[in-house]
Amino acid sequence: MGYPRALLIGSAQILALLAGISRDGVAMVAGMARGLSREDAARFAFLLATPVILAAGVLKVPDLAGPLGAGIRGQILFGSVLSGVGAYLSVRFLLRYLRTRTLTPFGVYCLIVGLGSVAFLGLVR
Repeated sequence: MGYPRALLIGSAQILALLAGISRDGVAMVAGMARGLSREDAARFAFLLATPVILAAGVLKVPDLAGPLGAGIRGQILFGSVLSGVGAYLSVRFLLRYLRTRTLTPFGVYCLIVGLGSVAFLGLVR
């Protein structure tokens, strides 16, 4: 994939600033619109997230190494390892799932939950 196509797919994530739009979802749709397979579009979307997640973690290290982390460093380490394993297994499952299936169930889920949220928030007022 060339830089222009990668830049276009990455730039599509701007749409995630709108309420209810998934950053990974919009990157996958943009990737598939630019000719990537479902699996490659998902892999690219997840790879786009890696530098941001890593940078956010690095920014928190000084806080956790200082007084804010006193007494909870073990729990933080354990939780970080578990979340890393969970993320790896989730991405692995999704990539295998996308080899033979579509994201239609996820789209239906998003529509139902989105409409339910709009209805609920409309009733709460």
